[in-house]
Amino acid sequence: QVQLVESGGGLVQAGGSLRLSCAASGRTFSGYAFGWFRQAPGKEREFVAAINWSSTNRKYLDSVEGRFTISRDNAKNAVYLQMNSLKSEDTAVYYCAADPKYQTITAMTPYYWGQGTQVTVSS
Repeated sequence: QVQLVESGGGLVQAGGSLRLSCAASGRTFSGYAFGWFRQAPGKEREFVAAINWSSTNRKYLDSVEGRFTISRDNAKNAVYLQMNSLKSEDTAVYYCAADPKYQTITAMTPYYWGQGTQVTVSS
């Protein structure tokens, strides 16, 4: 049974930082791309960041470029999202996702999804 478990969410003041983690289990993720998505109350889910297997390709939502960094540790089947200079508009549930194809992540249709972790940024 494949599981993607997010952690690291919480309440932070504007300008602060959080580091989200996603632990993947249940199958081999060799070659898989990972991504982070978010959904704010009353809004549609949106793409935040993606990373391919070798970490040679990364893509970010324009509004988080330069503030967020996606990374991964293939030995641990883990992916991370370092979020700096947080803003109130970053408040959302953040989801980890995985797919064999990097393009599928960026197209917002990954096969595997986590349950999400809440990030709340107070202004």
